[in-house]
Amino acid sequence: MSRLLPILACLLLLALSGLANSQGDKAYSSLIGSWEGPLVLGRDNMNLAFTFSVKEGNYSAVLISGGMGIYGMPADTVRIDGLNVIIRIPRLDLEFTGTLRLEETGEKIIRIDGDWFQYSEMVPVVLLPVDEPTF
Repeated sequence: MSRLLPILACLLLLALSGLANSQGDKAYSSLIGSWEGPLVLGRDNMNLAFTFSVKEGNYSAVLISGGMGIYGMPADTVRIDGLNVIIRIPRLDLEFTGTLRLEETGEKIIRIDGDWFQYSEMVPVVLLPVDEPTF
């Protein structure tokens, strides 16, 4: 019994830490759908949109930008960590990092404040929810 007690204590601690981690990862149903905003690259001013979906707890996103001639390019990486979102599309040398901004109740996302990193250039971008991309 004396050997079993430390093992049970370790198992209990592991179970509790797993429970705490799973409760910290909040799913945001209001993220699902399209988010659009302006992107200014050099002299080019265009709109971009990310359309998010979720399947079995895993987020995915596709990029749409008429100005770049992209209509539904899937992201290789979509990671939501708390209020932070990271989207990576290596074939475009693209990384978007953003912060989810919530309404006062903390339940609904109202915008995504982010940075567009591409070819060693960083451009701030604010994405707002739209029913569907406007381009």
